[in-house]
Amino acid sequence: MSAPNTPPTEADLIRWGETLAATARTGMGFTDNLYERERFEEILEVAADIRSRAGSPYDAETLNTEWLSMVGQGVAGYVTPKSTVGAVVGNDEGQILLIQRSDSGVWLYPTGWADVGYSPSEIAVKECKEETGIDVEVTGVLAILDGLRMGFTKIPLYSTVFLCRAVGGELKGHPLETTDVGWFDEDNLPEPLAGHSSWVTPAFAAVRGEPYEVLFDPPRTPPWND
Repeated sequence: MSAPNTPPTEADLIRWGETLAATARTGMGFTDNLYERERFEEILEVAADIRSRAGSPYDAETLNTEWLSMVGQGVAGYVTPKSTVGAVVGNDEGQILLIQRSDSGVWLYPTGWADVGYSPSEIAVKECKEETGIDVEVTGVLAILDGLRMGFTKIPLYSTVFLCRAVGGELKGHPLETTDVGWFDEDNLPEPLAGHSSWVTPAFAAVRGEPYEVLFDPPRTPPWND
């Protein structure tokens, strides 16, 4: 949480707005009480106002209408973060495979949405092949991260990142999802590189075969603290 008397950052507003919106929508999905629903609708309006002031391309009314349209019943109405899967891939030279995303121009390891019907590790293999042309073997879990907290995303999102080893294929970027792909040494990384301070050093250590601990966001008390 921002320090006392310090204006909230855009990241603060995004987290608060998305959290309030999820709470309100989940509440509406599990109540038949008209009074409770009205209160949740008011909370959702406040959340939309907060979120619209934090880098959203939509105004508060549009956001509120969209969120209301997504309210479900029961379990279907329980709002949870989206899920993505990433892959930190190393080769025999100790380099890491990176892509330049076509939507943002930012460099990052191959990553994609978790598709239904695939296990998380299968998604890692699939995304590497689709985005880079490289065949990989999954060797472990490197990180489980909250995208909002890490500043990677502006929507609620959890990312599972696997450690992988290149076993074949030819380097070829996806024509729609990437503008460039390549192998990089630790002292010659491209820019801008998303969240490099949080994952690059342990990733290269793991690729070199050094012992590593799975990265995760440590619990906060209360959870609204930065």
